[in-house]
Amino acid sequence: MDRMAGGSLELQRLTDEARTNAVVAQLIYAARTKAGLSQAELAKKLGTRQSVISRLEDADYDGHSLTMLQRIAAALGQRLEIRFAPPSETKVRRSRKSDTAILEPVS
Repeated sequence: MDRMAGGSLELQRLTDEARTNAVVAQLIYAARTKAGLSQAELAKKLGTRQSVISRLEDADYDGHSLTMLQRIAAALGQRLEIRFAPPSETKVRRSRKSDTAILEPVS
């Protein structure tokens, strides 16, 4: 995808945004399934509806909020970690654990 963006900064920004949204959605899904919860069960723990969890797990959803991510982490007995990286090109690095992904600068 980075090659397709070429030199367009706007296209690169949109690509990075889409990649981040997809990673966040995947992390929510992985943490929920690792906890052995259905979308409806997680929704109940959060005091929301199953459709909200479905939307949060959709790679195309771009409305993730820090507050909701913190609520999800707490409901799953996890902690939320956020890290800033330089605005250079990024790649997604998967850790050995399936529930972790790190967006990091390309070296």
